[in-house]
Amino acid sequence: MANIKSAKKRISVINNKTLVNRRVKNALKAVLKSYNKALAAGDLDVAKEKLGLAEKKLMKAGAKGTIHKNTASRKVSRLTRAYNKAVAQAEE
Repeated sequence: MANIKSAKKRISVINNKTLVNRRVKNALKAVLKSYNKALAAGDLDVAKEKLGLAEKKLMKAGAKGTIHKNTASRKVSRLTRAYNKAVAQAEE
């Protein structure tokens, strides 16, 4: 257990950041899950809406440092590619 005041503060700050990051990551997982569900069901209108929301949340999490910026960009790219593939299959 920390005895120094600054060490106690760092523990408190880390705990608060952990809670915030956990909330953000759980929200991300929920959005991605709903997007994947809509895409699997073939509901492209809902999937497009969820894609926009997922992109916004991913980029914000990347900007805030919750996840790495490149990870956020990679996930957005893959989600967009999956959506475009589903749209192309629907047009055939």
